[in-house]
Amino acid sequence: MKRAVILASGNGSLAQAIIDEPQLGGQIVAVVSDRADARVLERARTSAIPTHVIEMKSDRKVWDKEILDCVNNLKPDLVISAGFMRILSPDFVQTFPTINSHPALLPLFPGAHAVRDALAAGASETGTTIHWVDQGIDTGKIIMQARVSILPGDNEASLHERIKEVERGLIVAAIKEVLPTLESRHG
Repeated sequence: MKRAVILASGNGSLAQAIIDEPQLGGQIVAVVSDRADARVLERARTSAIPTHVIEMKSDRKVWDKEILDCVNNLKPDLVISAGFMRILSPDFVQTFPTINSHPALLPLFPGAHAVRDALAAGASETGTTIHWVDQGIDTGKIIMQARVSILPGDNEASLHERIKEVERGLIVAAIKEVLPTLESRHG
């Protein structure tokens, strides 16, 4: 069975959608977070999924090595960045096939403030993108996208919540599409 690791930093609604999908085509072997107080860790434990916390260090190279070593020991076929608010090192993304969920229609509005940026630009629509992670910021090859209209009166919170509703289904669909195509990395 294919093995997947979820990276997440916050509430974990994306991770929960992945965990809850019975036809994922693989097993979630762990959830790794950079924050010990992230609610996603509680969600994983409730589902009997092992958790690991690799908190950011003052020396970024130390953290890069710690997360690389942690994930390497888990032997994933796929790493899923689901609300993980850290940039992964070039070594990490060259070692593990990694996908990310982004709350915009890339290449528009890359970076950490995509929802706010779409509103500030006066866009009439935005959406969500599932893409491969490369060494750039939200520059990897697009796997899937879905559009979300920006409604009159939307603010950052209301728009982001509507994007997340679409994002949860899209990330599950993307995993189901890519996981079977990956070569097994474990013996």
